[in-house]
Amino acid sequence: MNPRTKSTAANEAYRLPPKIFDARCAACWFMVGLAALTAASFLSLDLQWAKFLSVDSAQRMGKFLGELLSPAADSVFLQKLAMASLETIAMSVLGTLLAAIAGLALALPASRTHANDKAFWRVPTRLLLNGLRSIPELVWAALLIISAGLGPFAGTLALALHTTGVLGRLFAEAIENAPPGPAFALRVQGVPAGRIFLYSTLAQIVPQLMSYTLYRWENNIRAAAVLGVVGGGGLGQMLAFHMGLFHMNETSSILITMILLVAMVDLLSYLSRRLLQR
Repeated sequence: MNPRTKSTAANEAYRLPPKIFDARCAACWFMVGLAALTAASFLSLDLQWAKFLSVDSAQRMGKFLGELLSPAADSVFLQKLAMASLETIAMSVLGTLLAAIAGLALALPASRTHANDKAFWRVPTRLLLNGLRSIPELVWAALLIISAGLGPFAGTLALALHTTGVLGRLFAEAIENAPPGPAFALRVQGVPAGRIFLYSTLAQIVPQLMSYTLYRWENNIRAAAVLGVVGGGGLGQMLAFHMGLFHMNETSSILITMILLVAMVDLLSYLSRRLLQR
């Protein structure tokens, strides 16, 4: 090997790492500007650190944590809590079921099943699905309470509308990505489009649709637990009521119930997906 080549290789092997900041580095200046804006935003806030770190504040926080770590356990309250939990579960199940049916119905016109499919309704249907899922569940619930009134009915409809937009888009993508071979074989035999979908496309994507639906059910049980904050019923409504009155013992019991409920639904969804994969 040429000595010069050897020297170059040695220099490459023992080259020092680049500097952390280089005046010619645009990304470095961007990060400096971002850090400066972050610091300026903190300076513009009226952060009262003296009050936050005072003895009085620490005593209040200790009292708050003491009440929060002592959940209410009287029988009358636990009965109300159990009914609210069942209401939350019912809202999530019914809302997800309605969304799965409506999402599949909208996924058909929102998808192109084969290369020669003109799919006239694909764009407007996808715009509708985008609109449904772009509005959060809490906003849907706040709007529906005006017409449907307070209670779980408005919360269920809010979950159903938002989840329809999510599942409809996922179902449409699953339909378009289904293996085209079986559908093509039926199409060349002159089988009607409805039967092609039932016996070919749907049969292939059912596990995927079920997985999407179960995943959304997991999300909806969390959403249903907080929809009551705007009057949608269930555990969220109890949480908003007791937090508003600073009943920390009852609030603690409600939060524990929410955590257990979400953990139970996550476990059931996981076991269901394992069964579908067998």
